[in-house]
Amino acid sequence: MQEFRYDTQLLIEGKALDESDIYDYIAENFEGDCLIAVGDETLVKIHYHTNEPWDVVKYCASLGDIFDIVIENMERQANGLPG
Repeated sequence: MQEFRYDTQLLIEGKALDESDIYDYIAENFEGDCLIAVGDETLVKIHYHTNEPWDVVKYCASLGDIFDIVIENMERQANGLPG
């Protein structure tokens, strides 16, 4: 069984985005691992393994326009099923 079930990935498009602030907020407020927040002031990619993908998505949506949202169930994938 996976400790963190959902592989959560998305892009945030906005103005004055700060990848370090976004990284810190997610790390401090949502349990998970394998966090990546990379980009620039107008586009940031998020990758995070968590059990709370909907909360991460909601937070990111508060920062700008979100798109290319992918939430995969890694537990299903580990069992040979579609994620």
